[in-house]
Amino acid sequence: MREYEALLDGMIPQTQGVIRVFDKALSREYNSPHRYEALRQFLLASRSNRLMIVLHETDPIDRQCPRVIDLARHFSSAVKIRQTLRPARHVYDPFVIFDATHYLHRFHYDHLRAAQGMNDVIGAQQLLDRFAEIWEASAAAVFADKTGL
Repeated sequence: MREYEALLDGMIPQTQGVIRVFDKALSREYNSPHRYEALRQFLLASRSNRLMIVLHETDPIDRQCPRVIDLARHFSSAVKIRQTLRPARHVYDPFVIFDATHYLHRFHYDHLRAAQGMNDVIGAQQLLDRFAEIWEASAAAVFADKTGL
């Protein structure tokens, strides 16, 4: 899993537009200072940059990834976090798409095997199409406010 996370961290600074994440739940690495800063720099680089996340399980984010919540609050127009609805709950292969040409694709969220695509427009397009379907079969995630309201 470390290799996958390292590949993901290496792709963030190269991304110039949109990062799309689909997973069962976010790994704890999303709360690491290094990834937080990389994502923050990505979002600061351009007002048009976007971070789009769809998860099966969003509850752990409050406890395990408060830095992601911080990004969503500070960049509310650029960071969207959604939770899958029933029609998309059967999807089991997490992936991250960087712009529309690079990706990391795990074959099952319980396994470590993954594929990396670099400058692979066709492979990325297939995942972009799947992401669009999953996005449509999801709803905005709700997180607790620090004030408790």
